[in-house]
Amino acid sequence: MNPKPTLAVLAAAGLALAAVPAQAQTKLKFAHVYETSEPYHTEAVWAAGEIAKRTNNKYQIEVFPASALGNEQQINQALPLGTIDMIYTGTSFAGATYKPLAISGAPGMVRDYAHWKAYRDSDLFKELAGGYDKATGHKIIAFTYYGARHVTANKAILKPEDMNGMKLRVPQAPLYLMFAKAVGANASPIAFAEVYLALQNKTVDGQENPLPTIQAKKFYEVQTHINLTAHITDSLLTIAGGPLWNKLTPQERDTFTAVFGEAAGRASDAIDKVERELPAWFKAQGKTVTTPDRAAFMAAAAKVNTDPASGAGWTKEQYDRFQALGRK
Repeated sequence: MNPKPTLAVLAAAGLALAAVPAQAQTKLKFAHVYETSEPYHTEAVWAAGEIAKRTNNKYQIEVFPASALGNEQQINQALPLGTIDMIYTGTSFAGATYKPLAISGAPGMVRDYAHWKAYRDSDLFKELAGGYDKATGHKIIAFTYYGARHVTANKAILKPEDMNGMKLRVPQAPLYLMFAKAVGANASPIAFAEVYLALQNKTVDGQENPLPTIQAKKFYEVQTHINLTAHITDSLLTIAGGPLWNKLTPQERDTFTAVFGEAAGRASDAIDKVERELPAWFKAQGKTVTTPDRAAFMAAAAKVNTDPASGAGWTKEQYDRFQALGRK
């Protein structure tokens, strides 16, 4: 029969256990500029919960929506500093660092949602995302459909000429500025959080965004016309900053990529669905919804895509590969 352990033995065992550290928890910051009601945010919150579960609470992600940690340029600039660990950002903003990645957000580039999905799943996207990763040291881990952009104003816009001289709010990124130039509008790159007030005060005549954003940001409250120009199709990249990515194990990297990829797929399908439903909703709010000559807008917008003077950062070969995607 074994003797009972002495107090000295028990004390020694307790000290040994105390010397084994509990798994450290790492708190991460995920920042974006979108509203809490939008699928991008709700899926990011879901992903944060999944990461906690699948890493046994090693990583706790707090999601900061609605420009709480800065505008889009500022949160991009915070990534290499490690003050923000993960972000959603538009391809045009990421393209300011690695130009070819902006190709999907070029005016007149994407035909429809099926074309966008073909690009998402393509070798071309993998190549361009890899180019960004190499250039920045960050890691693109998911790609989300943001939607086709449409122009709101206090008048009907049926053809590109109707925008001549219009003060148009656009994001501070090259492709949006190029679109404004292509249709003869005067670009006003006002911060996203300030757009509603600018429209209300008539500092600008109109703005352009996907329908879900026009609804979520309530831009329709201060504009009379929703003009379905579909001149640009936007996407969001989920990016893990280099300081975070470099400390993840291979298994953790796989977990982050799988979780945020799943979240991106659901958010994309949700946006596609609501895009098809929203024109009727805007009409029910008393708004005038117009159907412009999209072919004319696509033609005007596409002029910048292959014009060397436009500053487009992709090659003709990349442009042709993109356009061939999804065609039977």
